[in-house]
Amino acid sequence: MQEEFEQERNVMSLVKIAAKGVAVGLTLALVSVVKANEIKGKVSVQGIKSAENIAVYVDVIPDKKFDAPKDPVVVDQRKMAFVPHVVAAQQGTTVEFLNSDSVGHNVYWPSISGNKKLAHNLGTWPKGEKKPFQFNDVGVASLLCNVHPEMSGYVVVTPTPYFAVTDKDGNFEIKNIPAGKYTLKTWSEDGKPTTQAVDVSGATASVELTVKK
Repeated sequence: MQEEFEQERNVMSLVKIAAKGVAVGLTLALVSVVKANEIKGKVSVQGIKSAENIAVYVDVIPDKKFDAPKDPVVVDQRKMAFVPHVVAAQQGTTVEFLNSDSVGHNVYWPSISGNKKLAHNLGTWPKGEKKPFQFNDVGVASLLCNVHPEMSGYVVVTPTPYFAVTDKDGNFEIKNIPAGKYTLKTWSEDGKPTTQAVDVSGATASVELTVKK
């Protein structure tokens, strides 16, 4: 009888422990949801034909450093174009340039944000192959192909992992950003850069930006 009582008590203890574990897990899940802040916004343009492909990113955060991303970003050369036309990537990201066309392509950039010392030529390679390059300098690399001069694209290298590229309507969303006050910047192929302060104090910070010619 005593043995059966002990077994029942042990079972009840295990049930209580399991219940506490579930409760803790739910609490942590709720906390993580609350802390998963984001910046949502829309970019309007003046004197520019489109609000698409505008890079929006959080500028340097004082006393904050970020490890280089482990996963590469792929830029394809498809149908005689760089796809995507504009890609944003955190400083230290490796970009893999793929050739999906049946002809050979070349990738080079004459500078990064005007610094010609950062120019680079990856050479030419055939269909199905790709070449990697790690972008360690913040700025904009203007991608060109010396085989097909009509091709162009951009890699916008950002100082933080908080960035986005606008859709065709100018909408953007930067996810998983800690609460705090930041400086938001934009880069556009045809427009002037803009800077705006943003306070991420709630789950979602809404921002309206205007990029002018």
